[in-house]
Formats: sequence, C-alpha cells, structure tokens
Amino acid sequence: MSLSIATVNVNGIRAAVKHRSEINRGLIPWLADADPDVVLLQEIRADEEQAREALAPVLADGRHLVMLESVKKGHAGVGVLTREAPAAVRVGFGSAEFDETGRYLEVDLDTDLGPLTVASLYLPKGAAATDDPKDVEKHDEKVRFLAEFGEHLATLVRRRRHVAVGGDWNIAHAEADIKNWKGNRKSPGFLPHERAWVGGLLDGGWHDVIRELYPDEAGPYSWWSWRGKAFDNDSGWRIDYQLTNGALAQRAVKGEVGRAAAYDLRWSDHAPVTVKYE
Repeated sequence: MSLSIATVNVNGIRAAVKHRSEINRGLIPWLADADPDVVLLQEIRADEEQAREALAPVLADGRHLVMLESVKKGHAGVGVLTREAPAAVRVGFGSAEFDETGRYLEVDLDTDLGPLTVASLYLPKGAAATDDPKDVEKHDEKVRFLAEFGEHLATLVRRRRHVAVGGDWNIAHAEADIKNWKGNRKSPGFLPHERAWVGGLLDGGWHDVIRELYPDEAGPYSWWSWRGKAFDNDSGWRIDYQLTNGALAQRAVKGEVGRAAAYDLRWSDHAPVTVKYE
C-alpha cells in the first residue's frame, strides 16, 4: 500500500499546460510521467471553466478536480486533483478576510493508508517592512493571514486521521532552504517572524517531511527566479513543501523535487514536490 502526494505552484494553469517554450513538455506530460495519486495545485489564475478546459485530457482519464477561485480575477486560485472523488470538500479556514481569496482548500479522501485530509495552500508572499505604503499593506496582510491560519493549523494537526497540508508556503524556514540566505535576511519569505511562525508549527506537532527525510541536504530547492542565472546556478528557495501530522509523517519514505533538466524546459518557476507514503 502506498500513496503519493505532489504539490506544485503552476504559475497559471493555462500557461503550464501550453508550456511557455512551446515544446512538447508541460504540466500534463509531467502528470503522465510522475503519476501522483494526489496533486495539490496553486496559483491556478483561472476560473473553474478555464481550468477544466486546460486539464481536459487529465479529467477525461478519470481524475477529479476541485478548486477554489479568487474573487480577484486572474489571481491566486488553488485546487486538488485526485483519482477518487473526494468524500468532503471545505473552502478556506473560517476567515472572513481570506476565504474568498483562492488561497486554501481542504479535501477528505478514503485511501489505502486510511482516511486522509489533504489541503492545498497558497500563502501570501508579503513584503519587507518598509515605509512604502504598498509594502506595509502586503506585510500586514501576511501577518494577519499567519495569525488566523496558525490557529486553524493548531486544530487541524489534532485530527484523528492522516493530514497533509502542501503548497507554496512562501516561507523558507531555515538557512539550508535558501542558496543565498545571507543576502536574503531582509527579504519577504525569510523574515525572522515568518521563520519563527513555521518553527512554531513544527514545535506544535507538524512535520516537514522532506526535511526529515533529507536533514543534511541543501534545499532541495523548489523555486527559482525567471531572471538571470538563478536556475542555471541552482540559486533557489525551498518554499514548496508538505507539512503532515505525526501519523502520516511516519509513513513518508521518499521525497522528490521535479526540477526541469534545463531552463527552457520549465513550465513554471516552481518545481513539483512529491512525497511517497507507505
């Protein structure tokens, strides 16, 4: 018995399927090759009709899609692709401010490993605390999100079933999670309060399964800027990961980052992160 869960920020579902370099690679060929049981999608940036049209070959093969659009057109959006129809779907985490912004979706499944709750997360990027009003707004928005979402996670981790929350967390927890950590100490995603928030989750019962499987490895990075030579030099960030409760963490046996073989083979600025559980 095994279960594979993948998470990937597609940076626009239609572009990821079409593939920006217009060669015969992209999200759908990756799905066919990797064949994960569950796929957590972020930054879909499309309405449900558009997403279903883009994923038509996958859905025709029997996959089930549930998704949450953002009220802001062309922004955010999360989804879950599964082999079996979900037993239950929950939108958001009880937040009046964030539940309609297309950032969090939970699904209950019956699996070979037992009852499972999986969630797809697209956490706000935020901004450094500067005097710029736009930066202040983005910084404060992320602070509010972390406070509300942290309360939800504190409850979710205690559920008596397997639980995995995967997605684009937009926070690198440790120095090993960024190639150039010294140069990013004041960058959003590596600010002290953000790192402390993730640390609090780990102290509160959540498990970073990739880091536990590969404790001494730099990265493995999952995001690289489109600009410059970041990808070629593997100057990346590990901001896409899966946190699980203890019951599921004990079943994690292998993790993998689907880094493209070359810059022009990328279909997103993120790479899929897949964990196998047995």
